[in-house]
Amino acid sequence: MALLEVKDLYVSYGAIRALHGVSFHVDRGEVVTLIGANGAGKSTTLRTISGLQSADSGSIVYDGMDITRTSASDIVPMGIVQVPEGRRIFAPLTVRENLEMGAFTRKDKREIADSMEHVFQLFPRLKERLEQTGGTLSGGEQQMLAVARALMAKPKLLLMDEPSMGLAPILVEEIFDIIQEINREGVTVLLVEQNAHMALSIANRGYVLETGTIEFEGEAQVLADNPRVREAYLGGG
Repeated sequence: MALLEVKDLYVSYGAIRALHGVSFHVDRGEVVTLIGANGAGKSTTLRTISGLQSADSGSIVYDGMDITRTSASDIVPMGIVQVPEGRRIFAPLTVRENLEMGAFTRKDKREIADSMEHVFQLFPRLKERLEQTGGTLSGGEQQMLAVARALMAKPKLLLMDEPSMGLAPILVEEIFDIIQEINREGVTVLLVEQNAHMALSIANRGYVLETGTIEFEGEAQVLADNPRVREAYLGGG
């Protein structure tokens, strides 16, 4: 059974239609990637799933529940957590405070402390910078903090929006290794990423969005071998 099922989703910003009948699913335990050019509707899709953007029509079903009209504040406690594009950490707050903000829907202090220790195992650098303000971290460290903050909410489904944006290649590899580790620990991942090569290298399946519609879908390796996908997104025929 799919953990997430998006059916015939239409979304507009005023008079501009951003999504035109998008349908896809994410099974429990998978890494699924949405790839496509800027403006294709990838981030809009994540924002709508998160409850940050309203759908015109269509449905979003998560773990058997219709969440199409559910508010963002109610969606996070259900286990859907987003790592936003551009990191969006709380720059004036310390690393510790950012992580504590990630756990704001949780009550059990011992479990929160356990989660923080687990985050430090994934991101040792964050432990070293615990009392440093978020705004003084490097871009790579801020991305790590954004992911760690999301993990503090104990997600079942992690939505990741352009985690490699603006990072040096060596840090991109590190972030993608961590995404795979998070997935191995049982978190289902829906990944939006312009670095199609990296995204398809770790995903089980993928969907290619073009101007608000899904043009291709399939197993990640099949998409990577598709000549049209290669030409448009992977830099070669």
